[in-house]
Amino acid sequence: MDTLSYKTISANSATVTKEWLIIDATDQVLGRLASRVATVLRGKNKPNFTPHVDCGDNVIIINADKVRITGNKLTDKVYVRHTGYPGGQRFSTPKEWLAKKPTAVVEHAVRGMLPKNRLGDKIFGNLYVYAGSEHPHEGQKPRQITLNEI
Repeated sequence: MDTLSYKTISANSATVTKEWLIIDATDQVLGRLASRVATVLRGKNKPNFTPHVDCGDNVIIINADKVRITGNKLTDKVYVRHTGYPGGQRFSTPKEWLAKKPTAVVEHAVRGMLPKNRLGDKIFGNLYVYAGSEHPHEGQKPRQITLNEI
């Protein structure tokens, strides 16, 4: 029996092939979009997935201001943050975030689905979110995909 055929091959930064992908967020449900994007960023859709390596693709999300938030979550969901000072708890809704910075809602949802460590921070750097349909990454020749292709 040839034991070499049973060896597990782990990816490393030299053997990983990264690709540039565009996802249009128009009328996409926020949570479903975020979970699929997190899967692609992490590289879990690839056959050579390795948990401790950044083996995911670079993802460009366009039209993030047109993402769909279902139910009453647009006004009832509450994002909580703290300024660091006593009594510094601040509350805001997705409606306020979309008015102030349209890309923040999508970024926050995707970041929450990534690992909470240094690798997660590095993986989050591979996400590019834009409110409109224009983006400055044409030089990378990104490939447009739909959420069903993931």
